[in-house]
Amino acid sequence: MPVRVGIVDYLNSRPLAWAFREGAETGPFVPSYLPPAEVARQLASGGLDIGLIPSIEVQRIRGLRLLPGLCIAATHEVRSVLLVSKVPPQQIRCLALDENSRTSVALAKIVLSRRYGVAPECVFLPPELEKMMLQADAALVIGDPALRATISDYLVLDLAEEWRRLTGLPFVFAVWAVRAGVAADGLAPFFNRSLQQGLENLDGLIAVAEGQFEMDAEELREYLTVNLSFHLGAGELAGLREFYSLAAEMELIAEARPLQFLDSCPYQGDSVE
Repeated sequence: MPVRVGIVDYLNSRPLAWAFREGAETGPFVPSYLPPAEVARQLASGGLDIGLIPSIEVQRIRGLRLLPGLCIAATHEVRSVLLVSKVPPQQIRCLALDENSRTSVALAKIVLSRRYGVAPECVFLPPELEKMMLQADAALVIGDPALRATISDYLVLDLAEEWRRLTGLPFVFAVWAVRAGVAADGLAPFFNRSLQQGLENLDGLIAVAEGQFEMDAEELREYLTVNLSFHLGAGELAGLREFYSLAAEMELIAEARPLQFLDSCPYQGDSVE
């Protein structure tokens, strides 16, 4: 049976999804390229079997298993998950949220509450910064729209850096997750090879991206190799554990349930309690 794979069509996912995008990965895969919130919706509804989903959705969709060792994370600033504001963070009363975001919405609420003591009214809008700023004091922009946004006239919080200051931990934005009931044992090596091939072909990936973003090759390489991390290790799992704990405290999720993994994972002892 074909395995339906949902892939977020952002620059930050291209190393992970390189083999699928380039057609180099043989196997029973039928890829779809979707916004992150849509990948989560289709994984929850049964429209997908495996998805690169916002990490918060692991706690909202029952029965998911994670592919071990793979994620989209940041250890310090990420550059593509930004809270852009017309006023100091302590004065934000209305926040416009990218309608495609799930994890970053929860992260923004946690950061604003824990670091700046505010809980603004929120409104979901399409990711067009200038229009968002007409309706709110601040806006959350993520992924490619954040990389393309003109932000020089605003105050800007990089939310991965804010998380690091709050917790001292990496932040995990997205993970590969397998829907309950999908027979996917043995498929993890395909996804690991896809990342390996993506990193081996980084020059070609960057050359394509140069024509799509107002960033030079050096900036793109720094974004993909310094700002981003694709390996789900002990530190990243500790960051996930803290994220889920704070999200549960703020009632952004019902509870922080233990993580489940496909096949074996060397860090299962770090599962969420």
